[in-house]
Amino acid sequence: MSILDELATRLPADCIQTDEEVVASYGQDRAIFEGAGTASVLVMPRTTEEVVATVEAANAADVPIVPRGAGTGLTGAANASDGCVMLSLHRMNQILEIDTTNRTATVQPGVINIDLKKAVADVGLFYPPDPASFDMSSIGGNVSTNAGGLCCVKYGVTRDYVIALEVVLASGEVMRTGRQTIKSTTGFDLTGLFVGSEGLLGIITEVTVKLVPAPPPPSTAVAYFDELPDAGEAIVDIFQQGHEPSLMEIMDQASLRQVEAVYKMDIDTSAACLILIQTAGDRASERIAEISQLCTKHGASFVYHVDDPHEGDMLIEVRRKTWPAFETLGKALLPEDVAVPRQHLPALLAGIVDIGERHNVALPTIGHAGDGNMHPLLVFDGNDPDETSRVKKAFAEIVRLAISLGGTIAGEHGVGTLKREFVNEELDPIQLSTMLEFKKLLDPKGRLNPGKKLT
Repeated sequence: MSILDELATRLPADCIQTDEEVVASYGQDRAIFEGAGTASVLVMPRTTEEVVATVEAANAADVPIVPRGAGTGLTGAANASDGCVMLSLHRMNQILEIDTTNRTATVQPGVINIDLKKAVADVGLFYPPDPASFDMSSIGGNVSTNAGGLCCVKYGVTRDYVIALEVVLASGEVMRTGRQTIKSTTGFDLTGLFVGSEGLLGIITEVTVKLVPAPPPPSTAVAYFDELPDAGEAIVDIFQQGHEPSLMEIMDQASLRQVEAVYKMDIDTSAACLILIQTAGDRASERIAEISQLCTKHGASFVYHVDDPHEGDMLIEVRRKTWPAFETLGKALLPEDVAVPRQHLPALLAGIVDIGERHNVALPTIGHAGDGNMHPLLVFDGNDPDETSRVKKAFAEIVRLAISLGGTIAGEHGVGTLKREFVNEELDPIQLSTMLEFKKLLDPKGRLNPGKKLT
């Protein structure tokens, strides 16, 4: 039977959508630079059993499956392949349990990050992973890409909080990984294997995450610098002096100017860059004052710090407005996502400037300075073949610059199709072949999200 017939025999009619425009609207994430195929059908399950039924139907009809969360990804990892079943998990959006005793939460994959944060905050707990898209990205997508965020410098990434998963395998079998306990050393860490796997190994249908006590209100500082190298040296020195910021972000001049042009936030657009820093804990105010002094020592032209959390949130909002500000230009946006060891951050920043100048490409840069994860944003006319060619060259050079500095091609956005060609430049052959063996073992027919990440 056809895939539509197979699905119709297994699923409620309202789970199946065949309208071409609707199906197409679910077939691409926010990586508009990456092409997408044409899915044959959109399936929208509400339960694990319906996901199993979808997998069984796809197996019977011999068609691939592309899982999708909220579609906020930036690498094409959720883009449709021709003839596939587009499996959107947005209806699986229930918070199943918040366990205040063990400080865990169990959720379906379609739960939006900010909704989980708000729910656990109501009982005095905190879910730290906070991608910039936290108000619209789903937990399942966060897990599938091992998403990071602004607070990673102190709290770590999504992987650090996932303790158990329910996963539907390519065979249609349901596997549970991990335990509901904080500690478990039984067997191998299969939970960690699925985190960041971008849907290649299985379809995540339930996630258990650990929570932490709600932190006290942070103290916040902003520091403007007239020279990027000075900012880089200040960042390195802050860590060398033993400080542990809970947030440390950087925005270059082009980013500052665009945010100011759109949102009128009284930003100093003459500075080369802005560093935003937060500290949390009993000595937050004292720590932020000490960090501010270090910024001044390294040449900051203006430093300002506050203890009021509301004012601090307003300062951090400058960083969160960057992507929306550039979207108003109506141009193509190609976001980079590379990370290097902190001590090599000055070299990375200098290299990005050089690459932009040599290729005559606009390269506004923001990033998580505290963990060396930078997001140069290539802004260009996607209808201009010459400019597009220069952008692609600059993009590749930034990736290879990060590798040369001991870094990674993908800090938190994932690989998808966007960076698949660079994977073998970072991973040694034994690592890569081992990963491909895992893929073959769990998905021998290669039906799960083909053409992404590794394959």
